[in-house]
Order: sequence, then structure tokens, then C-alpha cells
Amino acid sequence: MFVNTGKELIDICSSKNIPIWKYTLLEEIEKSGETENIILNRLKRSLNVMREAAEYGLTHEVSSVSGLIGKDAVKVYKYAKNNDTICGNFLVMAMARALSCSEVNAAMGKIVAAPTAGSCGILPAVIITTGEKYNKSEEELVRALLTASGIGIIIAKNATLAGAEGGCQAECGSASAMASGAIVEMLGGSPKEALDASAIVIKNILGLVCDPIAGLVEVPCAKRNIGGTVSALSTADLVLSGVESKIPFDDCVDAMYKIGKQMPCELRETAMGGLAITKTGMKLKAMIQSKNEM
Repeated sequence: MFVNTGKELIDICSSKNIPIWKYTLLEEIEKSGETENIILNRLKRSLNVMREAAEYGLTHEVSSVSGLIGKDAVKVYKYAKNNDTICGNFLVMAMARALSCSEVNAAMGKIVAAPTAGSCGILPAVIITTGEKYNKSEEELVRALLTASGIGIIIAKNATLAGAEGGCQAECGSASAMASGAIVEMLGGSPKEALDASAIVIKNILGLVCDPIAGLVEVPCAKRNIGGTVSALSTADLVLSGVESKIPFDDCVDAMYKIGKQMPCELRETAMGGLAITKTGMKLKAMIQSKNEM
């Protein structure tokens, strides 16, 4: 059975001298009874879906079914290609890919929930863009997905991945934590360093509410995928420089869970609080409802 805590994960990886991705793979083999090749091939298919969703919106003007969001990934991509960006081409490209996935999702396209549909852009954007920068192979990217999965399993065991239960901190926060830990390990970091990155990301996103306009996974969800991507990448650099998390991963996950439980239902995906009930939020909701009635 997969370990229950981050501390247990670090200890077992240390005792066996293996990375998180290897431990996750071995556990999946044991649990499913499937061969390594079957599991890795399934992950390759998931990676390909992630690639397609992350790239499609860069060259196609994708709009959501409601019309609330769309055509922004193209703008960010063109900006990255044609301008001296403030954050640099690498980071802006990652932002564009995160936005592309969100737009494809809102347009009823195919995505990988990683770990949820609402946070589907963060993990692909972070892993694919980092892999591109460092010329990582498909095999290495698949291993990064395994690392992210291992981290996500522990979050799911001790907290939640659902915005309806824990707010957006549980969706975009978990996705960002999974992504940051994954690329830290992909770039040579230890299991402890990977979980330090995850812990710092969670600390920085604690309390983020889930307040979708008109109850749709569009606004502010798409742009929160961008924010989560930037957080994951910047935190990975922080940890790879030698910075540690003062609060351990397990404590951060526990805090996230408790904060989620303390949130009123209005701030947990019900569209009854936060941005959803602002003057503009209510106008947009009415516009969408009017369009649906036509």
C-alpha cells in the first residue's frame, strides 16, 4: 500500500535509494498487477493528450462554450515569440500552455485532469516547458508524471483535491505542488527537496477560495492556472538553489485541509461568494443565462 505521509515517502525512498517516481511506479505495479510497460505506455498516452491540449490553443483561437473565455493563449504565445518579455520567453511560454489547456477544457476538448479539470493546465505547462528547456526525453517526462502522481496521492490521502471540499487551494494548489515537486526531482533534486518545493507552493497558496463566475470552470480558473504555473516554476528554482521549507510538507497539507474545512460553503465552488457575486460577476452570469435561454 502506498505510504500515507510525505515523511514516510522520504524515508522509504532514502532506505531503498530510489526517487519518488520509481517508488510510485513500483507501487502501481503491485497494486494493479499490470506490467511496467503497460503503465508507462498509459502515461505516455496521457502525456500526449497533455501536449495536444497545451499546444492547440497557441495557434488556434479557442473559445469556451459560454463565450466567457477564449483566444487568450494565442495572444500570450505571440507575445512570447515577438517581444522582449518581462519574465522571459520560458516563463511566458509556460503561461501560454497553461492557458491553452484551460481554454481547451472550457471548449469541451480533451484534457487530462491533473489532478482536476479546473487545474488541468498547470502540470502539463510546467513539465512540458521545463522538459523542452532541458531537452528531456519522453521517458523523463513520464517519470515526472509519476513523481507528481506520488505527491498527489499523499495530498489526496490527507486532505482533498476538490474545490467543492477545500477551495481552489485544493485544486490549483495541489496541481502546483505536484508540478513543482516533479520538476525538482526531474532536474536532480532529492525526494526531500521535491517535497520541500511542494510544501512551499502549498504555503503560498493557502486559503485560495473557489469562486467560479456562473459556476463555470472558466473565470477565474483559467488565470489561476497561470498563477499556479508561475508558482510551481519559481519555487522549483528556489529549492534547487538550496532553500528549504521551514514547515514540512505533511504539516502544510494538514493546514490546507483544515483551512478548507473552515471555509464557508459560499467559497467552495458554489458560485455564491467571492468574485462570483461581484457586480461584474453577476452581470456575466446574467449574460450567460440569457444566451442559454435564446
